[in-house]
Amino acid sequence: MKKGENRILILTGPTCVGKTGVSLLIAEYLCTEIISADSMQIYRGMDIGTAKPSYDERMRVTHHMIDIVEPSERYSAGRYIDDVIPIIKTLHDKGRIPLVVGGTGLYIRAMTRGIFEAPSADPMLREYLKELEESSPGILYEKLQELDPDKASRIKPGDLRRIIRALEVILKTGSPMSVLERKFTKPLPYDFIKIGLTRQRRELYRMIEERVDEMFEQGLVEEVKRLLDKNPSETPMQAIGYKEVIGYLRGEQSLEETKHLIKKATKRYAKRQFTWFRKEPDIQWVDITGMRDERKIFEKVLKETTLKELPILK
Repeated sequence: MKKGENRILILTGPTCVGKTGVSLLIAEYLCTEIISADSMQIYRGMDIGTAKPSYDERMRVTHHMIDIVEPSERYSAGRYIDDVIPIIKTLHDKGRIPLVVGGTGLYIRAMTRGIFEAPSADPMLREYLKELEESSPGILYEKLQELDPDKASRIKPGDLRRIIRALEVILKTGSPMSVLERKFTKPLPYDFIKIGLTRQRRELYRMIEERVDEMFEQGLVEEVKRLLDKNPSETPMQAIGYKEVIGYLRGEQSLEETKHLIKKATKRYAKRQFTWFRKEPDIQWVDITGMRDERKIFEKVLKETTLKELPILK
C-alpha cells in the first residue's frame, strides 16, 4: 500500500480564521498538494472578494479547484465531487495524502458523508408552485407534510425555497426526497482526517473587519465592475462582498455603508459556519486565539492533532 492511499486530510474552519497560510506549511510538511473547498474560489476573476490564494502562494504549493469555471456558469456540490475524484486519485497514485482546505461546509459534507444529486431545476414547475403559495399561503408546506413528512420535519414552514425544492423532486421523480437522500447519499470511500482552526469570536470578528478593509484597498470595487461586464450568473454575484458592492454601484448605499454591510454579513456567515461545523463529527479543533504567526500556528497544529502521525513523502 502506498503511503497516501485511502487517506485525505481536511483543514477547515470559519472564514478569515487563518487557514491559507497554515495550509501551505502543512502541504509542504506532507509534500502534497491542496484541493480547495471554497464554493466561490472556483470562479475565475473572483479573486479579491474570495481571499483567493495569491499567485505566489499557488506557485509555492500546487492548488486545485481554483479558477475552474467562469462566473457565468452554474456549479453544484455534485459537480464539485465529480471534479475532485480524479484529483484525489492522481495524488494517491503518487503516494500523497490530498490536503482539502476550505470553509464551504456543503463541499466537505459531500465528500465525507455523501450528497444526493437531485433532478435539475424546473423553472416552470417552480413558478407554478410559487403561484399556488401566493394564492393560498401555507399550502405548500401542508402538501410537503402529506407527501414527505420526514423532509418536512427538517424544514422550517417559512423556508419557501427548500419547500419548493422538496416538492419539485417529488413531482419529478415520484419519490419523497428523504427516501432518495437515504438511498443515494454515499460518502467518498476514504479515511478522512479532519482538523479545524478556531479563534475566540471577538478576535475573529476583528480580523474579518481588517480583511474587508484590505479588500477595498486591493480594488474590490474595480473587480466587481469587471465581473459585471461578463454577464455573470446570479449565484456568484450573491456572494458576500459582491452583492453589497453591486448595491453600491447602483447607488443604493455609500461606500462606508457598503463596507459595514460586508463586515456584518461576513460575521453572520462565520457564525453559521461555527454552527455547521459543530454538527460535523471527528474534527480535531485547534484554538489559535491570539496567534498570527503561521509557523507557530502550524507547530501547534502539529503538536495537538494526529497530523504528526501521518506518513511524510520525501
